[in-house]
Amino acid sequence: MSGFVTPVNEANFEKEVLKSDKLVLVDFYADWCGPCKSLAPRLEKFAEAHQADVKVVKINVDENPKLAAAFGVRSIPMLVTMKDGEAVFKAMGAVPDTTLENMCKQSLQTQNADDIKNRQTQDPFNRPKPPRL
Repeated sequence: MSGFVTPVNEANFEKEVLKSDKLVLVDFYADWCGPCKSLAPRLEKFAEAHQADVKVVKINVDENPKLAAAFGVRSIPMLVTMKDGEAVFKAMGAVPDTTLENMCKQSLQTQNADDIKNRQTQDPFNRPKPPRL
């Protein structure tokens, strides 16, 4: 683990994520997960390049099942942006670098809790929503 990505667990989650003065990009992962391993070096580069604005943390789902359950993790890797203690956007899979950029850029643009709640229902990439059947 690099000095730019912070390991987080149930004991330090509140301090490192909920009370962070920066936007937090949370990576839910497992050591055995192939896509997680392919995403890790790109997350480290992203964390280094954006250290002034974004704090990148990793949460091992096998070691922290309560946190994984609280965020509804059903597939890994899963990324979540957190601002002011609230989840803003989620993405699953070994996403491209542009997705990391877009998630964080749009999350940084949120102004307050109401704006965060409104953005939670939006797709950060403006894809049309599938029709409900």
